Amino acid sequence: MTWTFRLGHLLGSELRVHATFFLLLAWVAAAAWADSGPAAALDNTLFILALFGCVVAHEYGHALMARRYGIKTPDITLLPIGGMARMEKMPENPAHEIAVALAGPAVNVVIWGVLIAFGASTEMEALADPTNPQDFLGRLAAVNLFLAVFNLIPAFPMDGGRVLRAALSMGMDRVRATRIAATAGQVAAFLFGFLGLTSGNLILLLIALFIFVAAQAEARDVESRDMAAGLHLRDAVITSFESLSPSDPMHVAAQTLIRTTQHEFPVLHGDGRLAGFLTRQALFRAMAEGHNTHPVGEEMEEVPALPLSAPLAKAMDALQQAPAVAATDPGGHVVGYVTSENLGELMVLRSRK
Repeated sequence: MTWTFRLGHLLGSELRVHATFFLLLAWVAAAAWADSGPAAALDNTLFILALFGCVVAHEYGHALMARRYGIKTPDITLLPIGGMARMEKMPENPAHEIAVALAGPAVNVVIWGVLIAFGASTEMEALADPTNPQDFLGRLAAVNLFLAVFNLIPAFPMDGGRVLRAALSMGMDRVRATRIAATAGQVAAFLFGFLGLTSGNLILLLIALFIFVAAQAEARDVESRDMAAGLHLRDAVITSFESLSPSDPMHVAAQTLIRTTQHEFPVLHGDGRLAGFLTRQALFRAMAEGHNTHPVGEEMEEVPALPLSAPLAKAMDALQQAPAVAATDPGGHVVGYVTSENLGELMVLRSRK
């Protein structure tokens, strides 16, 4: 995801924060300062930071449970509307998916219980009194309980929607179950959007937009994987392409970009083995920085390589983290590659058969 910054690496996942998260902090601090002064601004900012610490814990709940089933979580990103754990894939076993989905809300319930044990009060009178020393912990406990309940709404892509999809898939195919859960998510998005418009709540509008888009994307992904069943990498591979050498200067890559329709270029050693890939974005960035004589090898990035006989679903998993996947013959020589774009074209064609 673009516009993100790395905070560190924890429990096997890279923790990142989106730039817009800092805008949220600034907006919360400014609004509180204008309304009640600097003390309120500091209190509200610390509360948001504590709240997002709980959000991170929620996402790690998903990640650590997924690890039990052999699924890695490369990164977790903080967004203004919450957190997002990017897993390599979701478990297809319904029981495993339910366990992974419930692990996040379970963390929030545990945090709520711990805060209550430390004296936090969620009574409205206590929460409304800013002089109450338990006000901060009380608000944090109340919000954690809200997060647990909110995430259990049976609508995609909330955790409750994943539980719904898993439960439905026990009695029907996964694609149909996903469509039902995604439709529930889009209905929920319209309701949240309506509430956001009538109340003037911008955050609720953003949540509604996120839910609608994410539900639609998940449905499409599951449908694509269903269509990819039985297909192999050879069925989607681009075999007509021009390649570059690691020693080629960047201006040669620029000329190749102009005279071809390729958006990315395999970078091959002299024996035809993969060195890396040069993307159009990396090429533009290098030329803008005046690196027109730098060798391509300094600007390329590593991409996974799979044999032509590999299941197409495996390439789809790899493309979630890379701009392309190289296809190799039994000798390890690159014979082609696939991208998300040409995989999408393949799925469109198959859907119209």
